[in-house]
Amino acid sequence: MVALNRVSDMRIVGGFSSLTGTGHHIAHYRANHYFATTMTQTEQPIADARRRVVEAFAPPPLTESNGKTASAARLFHKTKLGSIYLGDSLAVFRDQIKPKSVDLIMTSPPFGLVRKKDYGNVDSHEYLDWFRPFGKAFKEALKDSGSLVIDIGGAWIPGQPTRSLYHYELLIMLCREMGFHLAQDFFWWSPSKLPTPAEWVTVRRIRVKDAINCVWWLSPTPWPKASNRRVLAPYSDAMKGLLKNGYKAKLRPSGHDISEKFSIDNGAAIPPNLIALPNTESNSFYLRYCKERGLVSHPARYPVALPEFFVRMLTDKGDLVVDPFGGSCVTGEACERLRRKWVCSELVEDYVKGARGRFERPNRPTQEVMFDAEKPTETSYRVCHPAAMWTDFEGEPLPADGGKDRPLRPKRGQGKKNASH
Repeated sequence: MVALNRVSDMRIVGGFSSLTGTGHHIAHYRANHYFATTMTQTEQPIADARRRVVEAFAPPPLTESNGKTASAARLFHKTKLGSIYLGDSLAVFRDQIKPKSVDLIMTSPPFGLVRKKDYGNVDSHEYLDWFRPFGKAFKEALKDSGSLVIDIGGAWIPGQPTRSLYHYELLIMLCREMGFHLAQDFFWWSPSKLPTPAEWVTVRRIRVKDAINCVWWLSPTPWPKASNRRVLAPYSDAMKGLLKNGYKAKLRPSGHDISEKFSIDNGAAIPPNLIALPNTESNSFYLRYCKERGLVSHPARYPVALPEFFVRMLTDKGDLVVDPFGGSCVTGEACERLRRKWVCSELVEDYVKGARGRFERPNRPTQEVMFDAEKPTETSYRVCHPAAMWTDFEGEPLPADGGKDRPLRPKRGQGKKNASH
């Protein structure tokens, strides 16, 4: 199985469906970096698969982003409800998807490539130029009642402990230039995230663990169809106690007037816009399928529950969901189980070959069956109060240079008293 080094400042090789100009530059850089940072692999089938992935990035296909006609995408796999296309997703929108026909575009595009400039900024405009044709295609394809949901990670500027603004600039471009509305911003928190970037978090100790992705929920109009009743969460222990013991209606110090309706048991709670979901897949059917066939598994998959959350909340059975950066077709797997029509497109053939395995096993018809099959160890995750370990002892003074000078590592056995993880 291919193992990735932990790289915090980029999404690696993820789901490139149209790669010209800046897009091709991004993909080529990422492909080379990905294979430069994988562990040595002796199995020839995997080595051959790696070569095929690299070859997929050059030369770039012709797309509308450079003013030429996109090469037609090829239907690679079809199920009762959905289709996987191998090729340029702009061609899929042009040839296969009618205007105003899509209910949800659920996707995770390649995260932005950031390059340090002399004054420490990032060429985020290049990412925006690459994404612009997709934004136009998305807007044309969506129904007025439809939604666009983009999972996108942030990036650290190489060589310094500051963040790129590219994903916020993307959001602003989609709203101000393309006419999308920001229905709501979500944050995907992965409790299993390691403390990265290590240089700033564990070595110099000047930043905290980077553990969230932004998830933008956008819509062509201010009124996309949606229902939070589809994604309710269990009541907390505190709420269960309140319902059991009663609550006195009163005006709170914050100014909120809590009425007697607050103590009505509705069976479940409305979830927040923080989605707690670990990404710990290590021995799934998909990974075994890829390994047994000498295929490169997609290195940047989101867990299936992430697209399922939005598919449930924003679509009905029979609606059409599209993932233009399909990768291993996680979105399609969720849609197939939930009886939504779906289309995924992906440029790398090895990824769609692996994606086919998601549909070569019996469907799990319900969420309950899925939980029984996966046997999760956690159904909720604890977030500690920030003051849980505060004391009057603050340790050494803050570094006057902001941590610019790299500290010497303590000798073995030293520094354990004040160490924390």
